Amino acid sequence: MRGVMMTGSGSPALELRAACCAPPSGEALQAPAAEELAKVFRALGDPNRVRLLSLIAASDSGEMCICDLTDPVGLSQPTVSHHMKQLAEAGLVSREQRGRWAYFRVIDGTLMAAAKTLLPA
Repeated sequence: MRGVMMTGSGSPALELRAACCAPPSGEALQAPAAEELAKVFRALGDPNRVRLLSLIAASDSGEMCICDLTDPVGLSQPTVSHHMKQLAEAGLVSREQRGRWAYFRVIDGTLMAAAKTLLPA
């Protein structure tokens, strides 16, 4: 914005500076809260984890066995287990052991809460 950088009272440059340099109006995240929020976004930083989360959310029962998650994503069971552990640690899914198999269910509201934390009120 070359023509906007003028000096003097009431100039567009001063108006732009006031708008961009205004102090935050809300509370900024403290380090522990930022770390927890980053876990959610890190977990979603892998396309395989996003697909796994989507598969579970789209299932008719709202849950899926780990044994049913390997074929749709084309990954081995240990790899899917690793991804599911990341999603569980981020609070995006819950895990229930039933005999030999683990079943996963999407935790309602976690993703929305994470997004709202960064959005202005």
